[in-house]
Amino acid sequence: MPLVLDGNRVRDQIKSELQPRVAALTAKGRPPGLAVVLVGHHPASEIYVRGKVKASQDLGIFSETLTPPDTISTGELLALVATLNTRADIDGILVQLPLPPQVDTRRVLLAVDPDKDVDGFHPLNVGRLVANMPGPRACTPAGILELLKRYQIPIAGRRAVVVGRSDIVGKPVALLLLHEHATVTICHSKTPDLPAVCREADILVAAIGRAAMVTSDFLKPRVTVIDVGMNRVENRQDAERIFAGAPDKLAAFEQRGSVLVGDVDPRAMRELSSAYTPVPGGVGPLTIAMLMANTVASAERRSGLC
Repeated sequence: MPLVLDGNRVRDQIKSELQPRVAALTAKGRPPGLAVVLVGHHPASEIYVRGKVKASQDLGIFSETLTPPDTISTGELLALVATLNTRADIDGILVQLPLPPQVDTRRVLLAVDPDKDVDGFHPLNVGRLVANMPGPRACTPAGILELLKRYQIPIAGRRAVVVGRSDIVGKPVALLLLHEHATVTICHSKTPDLPAVCREADILVAAIGRAAMVTSDFLKPRVTVIDVGMNRVENRQDAERIFAGAPDKLAAFEQRGSVLVGDVDPRAMRELSSAYTPVPGGVGPLTIAMLMANTVASAERRSGLC
């Protein structure tokens, strides 16, 4: 039986390690502070933000959510970010994406003080990642590395294949794996014979955003699979095809009219891998945990504790 890489377990470990650090900062004068900017009403974003606020409260981190209307202009949002940059009680700023179409997203993200960029998206922090210098790392990729290390999955000398080249997951996780001495290949929509390239992987990271696209043809036996995808299947035929032999998932589909699946076919993953992340409950919980870790680390730097 393959090893299930339980993201909830690792999340709880990280949170327990952060608690004394938060207590030390609070005793020195104030708790770490996180500001979340949530523009308008985007249901998925609202769910994510609620999770971030709850995690902050659980740890004793001060959290403030700012909710400007979706009619906000780029200039108004830049002014809001500039105010947060100057606030001494805020150590981390997170601008929840996506932003409304009239807002210049790149300008807004560039306006965030790099020392308060707890998402790790600012070009200065991306440069620190490329150079393997200290700094905040993108949360999902950092969570993937924590998961691999805490489950003692070997990385050095292994062949890692990353499917997906986004700035949020694909590129940064490839760099993190490279810094851990893996040999890394990044694949994308123009990669010839994608299944053959993926079959070379000892560690396969799937971050494509297409439900169960990675089938058994992509997996060599004993591969470690990190499934970053979170796709909602609402078509009955697709659900029956993907979850054939999984009555619990089909029952959930009947009850809710949809079911979540990653980018990797779940049956192929269970049958061929040596270790894998479930969906949900794998990579997802670690994204928020690493956001908390970045916020605490930022507070420690700004307070002189590290």
